[in-house]
Order: sequence, then C-alpha cells, then structure tokens
Amino acid sequence: MTNTHQLTSDFDLARAASIGDRNAFEELYHRHHRRVYSLCLRMTANPSEAEDLTQDVFIQLFRRISSYRGEAAFSTWLHRLTVNQVLMRLRKKDIKFEITTPDGELPINAEENSGSSTIPPFVDSIALERAVTQLPPGYRTVFVLHDVEGYEHEEIANLLNITVGTSKSQLHKARMKLRSLLLKKV
Repeated sequence: MTNTHQLTSDFDLARAASIGDRNAFEELYHRHHRRVYSLCLRMTANPSEAEDLTQDVFIQLFRRISSYRGEAAFSTWLHRLTVNQVLMRLRKKDIKFEITTPDGELPINAEENSGSSTIPPFVDSIALERAVTQLPPGYRTVFVLHDVEGYEHEEIANLLNITVGTSKSQLHKARMKLRSLLLKKV
C-alpha cells in the first residue's frame, strides 16, 4: 500500500484508491465529504436525506473510482457524481417537478416587473437558505443547479429529463418565489 501522506493530489489519491489503497480512499473522503454533504443538503433541503445521500455518493465513489481518468478535476468529477446520485434519488421518490406557481399562475406582470423587484442587498445568507428550502422541489432543484452550481439550462434539461423551456420557466418562478419570500422577511 502507498503512504497517503506522500500523495498530495486528488488524482494520485484516486489512482491509489482504485488499486485498493484504503488510506487513499479515506483521505479523499476527509477532503471532500463536507462539500458533498453541502451539495446534497442544498439540493434536498433535508439534513437526514443529505446524510444518506452523502453515504450513497461515497459508496458509488468506492465502486467507480477506477473510472476516474483525470480528464477533469477530481472535485468536478465528484460533483457530477453527487448531482447524479441526488437526481436519481429524487426520481426514485417520484418527485414531480412543478411547472406552475403554487397558485397555478405567474404573478401578474411578472415579466415586466422582474428587473425592478430585486432582493435587497442586506438579505443575509441564512435567510436566503431558509427561503430556498421553502421552494417546491422542482423549483429548488433547478435554482440550485443553475444559480448555485452554475449548470446551463441545456445541461439541467438533460439531467432532469425536462425541456430547456421548463428549466428556464422553473428558474424564473423560483426566483420570483424567492423574492416574495425574502421581501416578506424585510
């Protein structure tokens, strides 16, 4: 077995873990488990579910570590693995992505007022996180993938098996809902 203290890069650790070095895998876990948990929590808004998903991600990582070829940064590869694991869990639970606001409509003149109704700059991150957890699951997933994780609408559409238009619509509605939730707090 390799001494993991000599392996500084994630790539080297992944290679060592793929040939059975448990210490290397453990080091990867220690380096990345908080980030994986945070992503799972942002996507599910449920701490217990996020813990379960984090465990599932690292089980999948253990099984698939040999498929990591180093073409992308390890953290990018693990991020994609995590998002896919969360999305598979959401699909298994048969969560339907909502296409309309809770009242079934877009707010009146939402398109016209979307630029003027901005979130005040003094809204803190705790209030924002609380508001995100109040979003319907479909809105929350698209919002996190696009605005937090930086995915493009085409990527989100492929990941969620929805149309690009649905992704854009859900993001718009998520932002409108967040604005109303945050402005109520002010």
